[in-house]
Amino acid sequence: MFVRWDQQTMETEAKARLPGYRDEAVVRHFDAPEAVSTNFYEVRAKSILNRVPAASRMPFRWTINPYRGCTHACTYCLRGDVRILRADGQEMEIRDLEVGQKILGTRVEGRYRRLVENEVLAKWSSIKPAYQVELEDGTQLVASADHMFLSTRGWKHVIGAESGSGRRPHLTVGTKLMGIGGSSEGPEHDQDYRRGYLTGMIRGDGHLGQYAYPRPGGSANNVYRFRLALADGQALGRAALFLRRSGIETSEFAFAAATASHRPIHAIRSQTRAAFEAITDLVAWPQTPSKSWTKGFLAGIFDAEGCHSQGVLRFSNQDEEVLTWISACLSRLGFRSIVERRPGRCSTVRLTGGMSARLRFLLQTDPAITRKRIFTGLALKNQASLRVQAIRFLGEVERMYDITTATADFIANGVVSHNCFARPTHTYLDFNAGRDFEREIVVKVNAPERLRAELARPSWQGEHIALGTNTDPYQWVEGRYKLMRGIWGAMIDARNPGSVLTKSPLLL
Repeated sequence: MFVRWDQQTMETEAKARLPGYRDEAVVRHFDAPEAVSTNFYEVRAKSILNRVPAASRMPFRWTINPYRGCTHACTYCLRGDVRILRADGQEMEIRDLEVGQKILGTRVEGRYRRLVENEVLAKWSSIKPAYQVELEDGTQLVASADHMFLSTRGWKHVIGAESGSGRRPHLTVGTKLMGIGGSSEGPEHDQDYRRGYLTGMIRGDGHLGQYAYPRPGGSANNVYRFRLALADGQALGRAALFLRRSGIETSEFAFAAATASHRPIHAIRSQTRAAFEAITDLVAWPQTPSKSWTKGFLAGIFDAEGCHSQGVLRFSNQDEEVLTWISACLSRLGFRSIVERRPGRCSTVRLTGGMSARLRFLLQTDPAITRKRIFTGLALKNQASLRVQAIRFLGEVERMYDITTATADFIANGVVSHNCFARPTHTYLDFNAGRDFEREIVVKVNAPERLRAELARPSWQGEHIALGTNTDPYQWVEGRYKLMRGIWGAMIDARNPGSVLTKSPLLL
């Protein structure tokens, strides 16, 4: 869209100070439809060439950003109930995320896009028309029309057109999205879940015994012992809590000291007859296990004797009865598994179905041990059933949320989702990353002359300069300031290589 700035008038002029700038900024407002409620802060930059950090994966080392803030800002938004995959393998709704929390994003490494730890750098919300995207595995995502998901053919907006002004890459029925899949709400830790968890934990790793020691005269001294020893304090703490909620008190003690190759082991125990009988009743196999008990049992046996590493999730045990229960419980929750028998050693039950099945298992059962829930470093091989089945306008506007992350993406309901990476840079000016990024625009009015001076330095090696890497250099206000004409002139005169990224036809 072109703006006829010459026909517009300047309405007001004020002064303001911005962090990072020595002098006052002139604040201008323009009487143009595109500039309504937008402030433009004119500053004189001390330097215009920005060095990209050496650790960055960008293929260039220098950038120019004549503007800070962007009226072309990307507005990717999701409804508040969309679940975001955290770095600890758990999910939480996007509306509950906080800046600084660790979540999962992706990064291309070699042939694959891999899951990497990510950080929430900014968060904001807006009111947008709501569209529902339904996938073949049953996943549903409610997003704005502008939101972008990663498909096997690149990033695509939720809604677009094949021609005209609305033309852009967009989802259609049959588009296959990239992601883990398997997003699922966690279980409620109700009484049945707690009983199931304790059954799996104690039958997998606990000791429960009754002993009779003869006394002189023919009588017997009955001794009752319960002990659960683990190296992972998270599972041990959950077991102690669940026992306490069932009225059974235990005491904790050091079971084994740390060695050069092993972590210290702590344990809980009780040696009363009442506790022994109550625990024996708790871990008895149920005749008709509920779904909640089933989830709890699988979480408990996984914490006790499960393993999740190198893309494999398995359970190990020598007790055939326990192995049978594991297989049956997995089947009841819709998982497929294989029993791998090893005579004379522990046999294993291995979960099949790829990364999607593993994530769904961990989310549906909610084991306590975080280190067994980690997906960082694993490759997205797209085995999940993530084809688009339907896209529907819900006929209403809803509050939508978005975040900025270090990788410019995150996992939403098991799908790779895009976000604007540039917004947190505005917080350095005491502006917020939401509305302020789009409506409080800093204009470096001396950018062309500063660039000429810096390109003329003897130390400058004529390296490639990339424009538009943080904010669009051809946003609407460029029609008024015309900074890019001077910038290109300086680069052409210096015969300096460069590139530009923009969404605006002003480039032409």
